[in-house]
Amino acid sequence: MSYIAERRQEEKDRRRIEIVEAAETLYKEVGWDAVTMESVAKRARLSRALVYVYFKDKKELHFAIAARALETLQRRFEEASERSKTGLEKIVAIGRAYMAYSQEFPFYFDACARLELHAPVTTNSPSEQELACLGVGRQVHEVVVSALMLGQEDGTIRSDLGDLAVTSRVLWGFTHGIIQIAMTKGEPLAQVGISVPQLTQHAIELIRGMLAGPKAD
Repeated sequence: MSYIAERRQEEKDRRRIEIVEAAETLYKEVGWDAVTMESVAKRARLSRALVYVYFKDKKELHFAIAARALETLQRRFEEASERSKTGLEKIVAIGRAYMAYSQEFPFYFDACARLELHAPVTTNSPSEQELACLGVGRQVHEVVVSALMLGQEDGTIRSDLGDLAVTSRVLWGFTHGIIQIAMTKGEPLAQVGISVPQLTQHAIELIRGMLAGPKAD
């Protein structure tokens, strides 16, 4: 690639990052439903036409934010896993990391939740933004699968779980649902004598109990 071509690509990458960061800022301030392509352009100090050059619609912009959200989640999962020794300890640490992530980055968690509701394109090929987002999502699950595999090897996780890729997604769905309840149903839970910390701790204990193998502590 020539020097001029490299500079042009750098400029394109910089513009794209500026647009995504402007959208993220608005997401945090007003929520995704209130974000518009026009408001993103205004926050990024760019023309609306230029924003559409990089993202054809709001859905594509959401994919870009969701990819960043998943990249951050992947790092948190990896850090949690690295701090733990056995496979079961890693899974428990990853579960706690996901709960902490939802509190530290609520708008990222919301972006992930909206992504889960997205129906994949069936009539046309997925866009570059969607493919990138799905790719990061698979990498997040690979961290979980690696911990499950280690647990089966060291005996702390039961060996009869079947396809670990499926198990990873079941754990994701369970934990994701618990977090959503914790974020939105605190008052109704309190009315029946259940605190949010009690709910999340019980969820972690259930995960541990369901996965525990013969060498689990």
